[in-house]
This record gives sequence, structure tokens and C-alpha cells, in this order.
Amino acid sequence: MCRNIRVLHNFEPSATDAEVHEAALQYVRKISGSARPSKANEDAFARAVAEITASTRTLLDELVTTAPPKDREIEATKARERARERYAR
Repeated sequence: MCRNIRVLHNFEPSATDAEVHEAALQYVRKISGSARPSKANEDAFARAVAEITASTRTLLDELVTTAPPKDREIEATKARERARERYAR
């Protein structure tokens, strides 16, 4: 999975529309192989991002869990620590 796409489920507060859009944009960039589409592909690229954003929001809204919500700051601290260990080698 692309390292820039983050888990968005089960956080308090829930994922914002901007976070969902950014995840969709990263996904489309990854599978299309380009960070910026050509003029000829702009419409298809934008449409894919919009559709994936909508599908992701629907998925997040419908997922059910019994686990307590995660804290964004604690998870960010854990991620920084994992990165520090990974890059220290």
C-alpha cells in the first residue's frame, strides 16, 4: 500500500472530507502512475478522484467496530517512532 495513504477508520474525530479527498487523490496518483495528469487526461483523473472520494466516505460511514476510537496524536507519535527506527538502520 502507498505509504501516503493513512488509515481513516475509527478515529475521534472522524476523518474530514479533506483527508478522504487526499487519500483518494493519492490512490489515483498511484494507480495512474502520474502525480499530475496531462490535459487530455485531466477530466478522467478528476472524475476518478471524485468517485473514489465518494466511495471512501460511504465505506467509512458504514463501517462498524466495537473497538474504542483511536487518538490521532497518539497514532502520529507511534508512526514517528516507527519511522525513526526504520531510518536509523
